[in-house]
Amino acid sequence: MEAFLVSAGIVALAEMGDKTQLLALVLAARYARPLPIVFGILFATLANHALAAWLGAWITNLTGREAMRWILGGSFLAMAAWSLVPDKLDEVEAKSARFGAFGATLGAFFLVEMGDKTQVATVALAARYVSIATVVAGSTLGMMLANVPAVYVGERLLRRVPAKALRRVAAAIFALLGALALADPKF
Repeated sequence: MEAFLVSAGIVALAEMGDKTQLLALVLAARYARPLPIVFGILFATLANHALAAWLGAWITNLTGREAMRWILGGSFLAMAAWSLVPDKLDEVEAKSARFGAFGATLGAFFLVEMGDKTQVATVALAARYVSIATVVAGSTLGMMLANVPAVYVGERLLRRVPAKALRRVAAAIFALLGALALADPKF
């Protein structure tokens, strides 16, 4: 349960103001069909984070527990710094109208999430916790908690949610996890 809750919380906070959240806003404005966009986000996140979690588990098996503790500590500290940097939506066009709202969202979200801080966080969380499925379920819930309101409420949400404060909270959580990993050999 801890892996699920930590994964959901970290990813939800890290996703605030992230480029995939901005992409959700763009897609919602373009297609004005929230349900296919929400399902596109869900399936893209499940696929992307499952790959990330598998990679995290594989790295843990490859390196050993002690080396992984140092890798995790450094990764979480790097994520803390990265969380403080606001994202801007790169020139990601959802011009694949031939695929509709679902297809455009599925493809765009999967690609934009590659190498994103929430994907990297999922790799680190899967390396930390034993259950890949629990981490994927939690990180996917975190993505949905951050992006579904963006789809339904759009820009009004971004004007009311202090993204800077949320980035700071996410950074503090990542920094705490990094410090714990470095300080505790049983982490």
